[in-house]
Amino acid sequence: MEMKKRINLELRNRAPEKVTELVLDNCRSSNGEIEGLNDSFKELQFLSMANVELTSLAKLPTLSKLRKLELSDNVISGGLEVLAERCPNLTYLNLSGNKIKDLGTVEALQNLKNLKSLDLFNCEITNLEDYRDSIFELLQQITYLDGFDQEDNEAPDSEDDDDEGDEDDDDDENEAGPPGEYEEEDDEDDGASDLGEGEEEEEVGLSYLMKEEIQVKFDEEDDDDYVEGGDEEEEEGVRGEKRKREPEDEGEEEED
Repeated sequence: MEMKKRINLELRNRAPEKVTELVLDNCRSSNGEIEGLNDSFKELQFLSMANVELTSLAKLPTLSKLRKLELSDNVISGGLEVLAERCPNLTYLNLSGNKIKDLGTVEALQNLKNLKSLDLFNCEITNLEDYRDSIFELLQQITYLDGFDQEDNEAPDSEDDDDEGDEDDDDDENEAGPPGEYEEEDDEDDGASDLGEGEEEEEVGLSYLMKEEIQVKFDEEDDDDYVEGGDEEEEEGVRGEKRKREPEDEGEEEED
């Protein structure tokens, strides 16, 4: 009784039009309903009412935006057609641990066109021969039954998928951001280096040519100096011979 009062007090103290997720597990229902849960929860997307002793869904409020509904460990045995009327956008439905026994009861879920995952674990219907094949054939819109698809691949956990998506986004940002900038900088540096090399080559070429011209001029001048120098030495040699001969000539003249 205290648990019921606490849950009801919690519902009253929260603005129902702003609630998107609501967990009422282990609360005790009265005549198939939980006091305080009504049509005013217009934005509700996730509702969990596990082990609340529900025998019927006849008093389930209209929750047009509800996508996930947990009803495990109750005593529901039929009346599932109510779900298509009041929760038409359901994608996930957990009815494990209830009193569902035959395919006729599940057939009412055909009108849930958006239903992708259904859990009937620990219900008597799972003891039927070809249970899985029969459910997949009956409810062709679903992808997962009791957590596995038709090829026995396990259904991914939505929270893990979100985390992986965030990590991928971060990786993409890390890969797409700074490296791109670095690549641009590298390209600029490469361009600059190429240009520098070109300029350096031009400068080296010009200086080399200038040096060649200078060297040629120096070589010509050196050749001129060398020739002139040779003439002077020849003249000096001639003069020296004259000087040497002059005294001899004088001596011969004196002897004569």
